[in-house]
This record gives sequence, C-alpha cells and structure tokens, in this order.
Amino acid sequence: MIVNRLTVDGKDYFLPEPVSELRTKILEAVKAGGGYVNIPPLRGGPGVDILFSPGMPVTWTQIDVGGEGDADDAPVVPTDADLDSL
Repeated sequence: MIVNRLTVDGKDYFLPEPVSELRTKILEAVKAGGGYVNIPPLRGGPGVDILFSPGMPVTWTQIDVGGEGDADDAPVVPTDADLDSL
C-alpha cells in the first residue's frame, strides 16, 4: 500500500492514494498567491483546511507500507512534485 506524506511547514499529513487532484488544488492555491485547501484524513473524518502560500515549505513523499518483505525494507520514494521551488 502506498501512503503519501505531505509535509507542510514542518507538519506531516498522511494521505491515501490518489493525490493528483489534491496536488492540483495546492498548486492552484500557491499560484493564486495563497488559498485554503482541505487535506483529507487517512481514515475518515472532515480533514484539515491549510492555508498554502508562495514560499511555504511543502514536500511530498511516497512511502510503501504493508507490502511483502520486512517493514525495514519499505523504501521511501520521493516524488517529482516538490512544491518548495514555487
């Protein structure tokens, strides 16, 4: 199972797949000069509204958990969507 970790201003949020629509919303908010985006929870609930603005440190990471093999072997796979450069 792939879990996405979104780190925003030093705080981690764990998200299930798919995240492509969420990435698009975050990019649109940053390009617009700032805006709120609802970050859905990993398991049920209303989620969290976060204000995204240009220059805010944001990093995406994909983590493979619960797959075959040891948990120690679960790779952390960085994604190509690093929002820090915006």
